[in-house]
Amino acid sequence: MLDQYGGAPGAPWVVFHNAMGTLPRTAGNAFGGMRVWSVVDRRIFLALALAAGPLDPSVSPDYQAVVHKFSLIEHDRLKPGSRVLLTPQELNAYARQEVAEVAPDGVRNPRLDLGPGTATASALIDFGKLRRAEGKPPGRLTAYLLDGERPVTITARIRSSGGTATVDVESVEISGVTLEGRMLQFLIERYLMPAYPNAKVGQPFALGHRIERLDVQPAAVGVVIGH
Repeated sequence: MLDQYGGAPGAPWVVFHNAMGTLPRTAGNAFGGMRVWSVVDRRIFLALALAAGPLDPSVSPDYQAVVHKFSLIEHDRLKPGSRVLLTPQELNAYARQEVAEVAPDGVRNPRLDLGPGTATASALIDFGKLRRAEGKPPGRLTAYLLDGERPVTITARIRSSGGTATVDVESVEISGVTLEGRMLQFLIERYLMPAYPNAKVGQPFALGHRIERLDVQPAAVGVVIGH
């Protein structure tokens, strides 16, 4: 017997928790320091390449819940018309676990906040440590600019319909300095895209797995499965 989402009854997750983002190994994905947000590259927290294997019981229930939901989506086990809610608590648990595995020394206190059609990711980031973790140690002058922990906040707007989604980065704030408009576009085109060519910023991408759309709201990200 299957539950309302096509999963086995008693699965370790609660339907109504709260939403990437995935953000989204960054993204997905997604912002080089921005790698924190490979959440963009990770299809906004829907990094559906997660296996459905047993989970370490020491990880949080929210992390187990969201991984189970990702697995149901990835393996196309959801009924047409299903709507899966990814809560902020679940997505934040996922972000903390992913960051701990991908950038344990370069990123601290990752946090995701949802709004109507928007997602805001924040963290304390040491860009120098991130570069070294990628095997690309900065030169002496660059290290002077990159080394040291800085508060970073990235706000993106997410549009989704017809099996696709588009992520538009609206602003990036580093140490209290906000980049937006032409300066932000220059940063994305000159630095983010060459470093992360697979990142889809401002471009539609296919969601896959019969996902019709993502409905991003403050209480949760709704993943709507098409008919």
